[in-house]
Amino acid sequence: MSSTEVKLSRLLGLAQKFNNFYLTGFHKNDIRPFLVEGRQVGLIKSDVFKQLLKYPQVFCIRDCDYTKQGLVELNPAFRDYHERTEQLEKVLLDLRRDGLFSALQGWRDECFEVKSEHKALLKMERAATPLFGVRKYGVDINGYVRHPQHGLCIWLQQRSNNKETWPGKWDNMVGGGLSVGYGIKETAIKEAAEEASIPSDLVKNLVSAGCVSFFFESDQGLFPNTEYVFDLELPVDFIPHNADGEVQAFELLPANKCMERVFTADFKTTSAPVVIDFLIRHGYITAENELNFTQIVELLHVPLQSLYTYKTRLEQKIQQQQQQHQAQPPQVALPKDDSNCNCSDMPIRSLENGHSKKENA
Repeated sequence: MSSTEVKLSRLLGLAQKFNNFYLTGFHKNDIRPFLVEGRQVGLIKSDVFKQLLKYPQVFCIRDCDYTKQGLVELNPAFRDYHERTEQLEKVLLDLRRDGLFSALQGWRDECFEVKSEHKALLKMERAATPLFGVRKYGVDINGYVRHPQHGLCIWLQQRSNNKETWPGKWDNMVGGGLSVGYGIKETAIKEAAEEASIPSDLVKNLVSAGCVSFFFESDQGLFPNTEYVFDLELPVDFIPHNADGEVQAFELLPANKCMERVFTADFKTTSAPVVIDFLIRHGYITAENELNFTQIVELLHVPLQSLYTYKTRLEQKIQQQQQQHQAQPPQVALPKDDSNCNCSDMPIRSLENGHSKKENA
């Protein structure tokens, strides 16, 4: 086995790390589905659940066929998007004041939309989403260069030490969450300008490269993330500059050194899937040099939608019960009224040991 293969074998461990909740969290019997308008939109752990019990006017606790712990539902009496948002925000502000959850210390006054089947149900403070296990969406741009001497090179950014999350860690060149009111491509263009000062004549060359999805857990909560990925080939002489104060440095690294950086504790764990996906698509990581290639690819595309299907499973169970009921043969009720019984017209035979008794000759 070559030295390259030995290094690449660490990829599976890294893929398991950013999917730690997907691989082990569901087996702890510590989570409850979170429903809004009858649709599952999140997962709530016991530490959060205990605090939500203080707000019976906002959250309903119900039995659940699929977990022993039951489920949590936002009060169905809340009429619309705005009322649901308002009532939930009151609870979040209380929890923030109480200082019980580290996630809320990074309050941003930035909201993510909570959706189900493309329907927006409410908006939630971004910092609170890990407490409710709400699916989050973001965009990432792989800025890369085909260097005449070093070959494929990738730009990385070092996050500001003042960032609410992952301060000082190395990250993809450009990345940002999908906030309320912004589309996917729109967010990518906005973040490219703010984080790396990429001019419009270059950003127009953005190439959509699909998405990655994973389910990570940290001390701040649950992160069922989907990242929309874009590739952007840049001129050799282009140097990114930060414009919003959220990045302290940029560095251009050859592909092999970039991968080594990803393995270190200095790299943001939840950005690693984007880099790995890029290196796979550009032929640097292959089935020939990575023994666990198939597993790694699968762990870059965790089917999160299959984990938020309480409503669908409940409907399927009801439908199955209805089908079983319809398949049963109809039961004919025998009349109990003697006037409707013709038993007297039938010949009476004496029985012996269950058989007709022979008549005497």
